Amino acid sequence: MAHGASGRPRTKPAEERRDDLIRSAERLFLEKGIEQTTIEDITQGAAVSKGALYLHFSSKADVLEAMRVRFVQDLLNSIVEEVGREDDGDWNAKLRAWAKACTMGYLNATRLHNLVFAISPPPTREGLTSNILIDHLAELLTAGNRENAWSLATPAFTAVFLFNALHGVVNQDSIADSETDRLRLLHDIEDHFRRLVG
Repeated sequence: MAHGASGRPRTKPAEERRDDLIRSAERLFLEKGIEQTTIEDITQGAAVSKGALYLHFSSKADVLEAMRVRFVQDLLNSIVEEVGREDDGDWNAKLRAWAKACTMGYLNATRLHNLVFAISPPPTREGLTSNILIDHLAELLTAGNRENAWSLATPAFTAVFLFNALHGVVNQDSIADSETDRLRLLHDIEDHFRRLVG
């Protein structure tokens, strides 16, 4: 890597440039829309060349897919962190933390979620039954089952059911416009999670 007079690298590492491109696209897609944003807009916003973009992505659609992957991974990271704060063995608290973190992750990034998912083609059957969020919830339910916190015949099925129910409720228009609405929604989701697992 080339260095300037100060001894610091003149160019950013590839992963950092990739992140800059994703952040630039995210900002521009939210401001201008996907169709109105050009590749040149994205590269100018990230202060890189078009050639640098094509080292990481083949098209705007490819950038959008990277945004989807990052959205879900960031949401999973926040869920894992919240669940990890609960005491070991307190499976009901861990389940409530999972439901709350997932709900708040969607509510706090509604515009971005709609951009990367609602504007894209309809979700595939696989996307609604197998993703890293469902996998994490299934692992939590299975672990609680082993510890006799609840008795689920098929934790994986329950995880798909709970995830899609949460996702559907959160996606309703204007369901959480105020703080009171959000608190009520969180309470209702946590209550339904608890009731379903028993």
